[in-house]
Amino acid sequence: MAALAQHGTVSAASEALHLTQSAVSKQLKSIEALVGIPLFDRTSQGLAPTEAGVIYIEQARIALGALETAAVRVAALRRAQPAILVHVLPIIGDRWFIPRFSRFAEEHPEIEVEFTTYAAADTVEEADAVFRFGDGNWPGWKADYLLGRDVVLVGAPQLIDRGGGINSIEDIRRFPVLEHRQTPLRWNDFAQASHLHDFAPVRITRFAYYSLVIRAAIGGQGLALVPRSLIPDEIESGQLINPLGLGFQSRNCYWLTTPATKPVSGGLMILREWLLQEARQTESREVGIPQNADS
Repeated sequence: MAALAQHGTVSAASEALHLTQSAVSKQLKSIEALVGIPLFDRTSQGLAPTEAGVIYIEQARIALGALETAAVRVAALRRAQPAILVHVLPIIGDRWFIPRFSRFAEEHPEIEVEFTTYAAADTVEEADAVFRFGDGNWPGWKADYLLGRDVVLVGAPQLIDRGGGINSIEDIRRFPVLEHRQTPLRWNDFAQASHLHDFAPVRITRFAYYSLVIRAAIGGQGLALVPRSLIPDEIESGQLINPLGLGFQSRNCYWLTTPATKPVSGGLMILREWLLQEARQTESREVGIPQNADS
């Protein structure tokens, strides 16, 4: 993606990446199919990123840069004990785990950790620990709750002002909404918890990644339901507001899971306890974040 944006054509990007043009084209098509919208405009001058493409490339660079930095740090430890393999969901890695990991590396230089934000199913099964989203029930895995139960309704101030404000739960009906593809029932859960009967949004825009949902919400494209733990800075800064304190407690959230039948190493036990403590501190700090009721 970044190479396409930089070089402007498939042929130039494929040469820079030492790949075939067919491989680059197939990768672009698969990513656009996953996201659901075009990421590049095809013009006579070559390829130009769309607004969605700019967002995707920016977020990918942030996540990859953080992963590379962390990988270099843990590789530099070069300890004799086996590395702990951790599979991290992209949104948790980008907004929660990676920003904190440097503290763990400093506190425990003797523990080597390797992690990935994408892996095939068999690689996940071999991991020592896996971040998961769901109800906490995965046969063969021990699940410890991390964060994400507190889901809040958020929107950009300019969107809410433009729509006439949100002074009651019924005002939600006037606004377009944003949705994460893997959690399509979340709006139904919100409507049921809020006693918002027969809720039918004026428009739904779906995204494959939570990072895109959040960016679209900040850009005023619609209201979103997002775990408060993922957006504390945006709420505190006022980029996103939580009108009337609306939200609900979700049964689906983020968990740290470890194989139930696999021996737990001393390093993994230390990492697990550190992560759970960090999660508890994250959620305790959220209690002090104001819920903006002004619209």
